[in-house]
Amino acid sequence: MSNDEFFAAAYREHYWAVSRYVARRLDGRTSEVEEVVAEVFTVAWRRRADLPGSPLPWLYGVARNCLANAVRGYGRRRRLVARLGNDETAHGRQVVAGPDTEAPGAWVHEALARLSEGDREVLRLTAWEELAVDEVAVVLGCGSRAAAMRLHRARRRLRAEIDRIRPDATRPDATLTKEHGHG
Repeated sequence: MSNDEFFAAAYREHYWAVSRYVARRLDGRTSEVEEVVAEVFTVAWRRRADLPGSPLPWLYGVARNCLANAVRGYGRRRRLVARLGNDETAHGRQVVAGPDTEAPGAWVHEALARLSEGDREVLRLTAWEELAVDEVAVVLGCGSRAAAMRLHRARRRLRAEIDRIRPDATRPDATLTKEHGHG
């Protein structure tokens, strides 16, 4: 199979996975998702001779870099709009949430938001993208042992944040020890 054919097959097979990966990280900013995904596959096309046999983790790594560029650009645009005085509050479009508007499971997202970007990314790669540790290593550009250690530490820090936010959150081990008089 030629490099062009291999790229075409990778594009057909992984376009939607890459799109979902990008969309989850851009919180539904659709126009930006399309731009970032287009950039990912532009890079992949230019580097089609470098595509590995299993290209999805490599594509996620490219997407990660393209996202970083997009986020920086988004921040610059937001600061420019703020300087121009053209923000939402100036046009009366500010929405105030009611007291009971917390979405179910919002505390999980809050705990995740308290983690470093590196911790959030390794957790997303395993939970959202369903990658194995060796595939996570490809995305992050590190060895499998380093990826496994990052995942272990990120999970531990997430658990600590969840415990801080919701100390009453049910934990199977805590429930068993209380029921059997061991706690």
